[in-house]
Amino acid sequence: MPLTNTLRVQRAKLGINQAELGQLVGVSRQTISLIERGDYNPSITLVLKLCRVFDVAVEEVFCYKEDKENE
Repeated sequence: MPLTNTLRVQRAKLGINQAELGQLVGVSRQTISLIERGDYNPSITLVLKLCRVFDVAVEEVFCYKEDKENE
């Protein structure tokens, strides 16, 4: 998937687990797990909520890389 993230790293910096992060942004632990693995692309609203929790810019958590086929 072209969307990568540092969610796990950011979460570790805060010392919280997936369930705690999910509660802070209003989603399940499973959703956080799917995002961390790259199996789910979050909505822009969820992206902004996550970045607000970490107090960082979107670019510090999420990165979109074009597929080589699309270049």
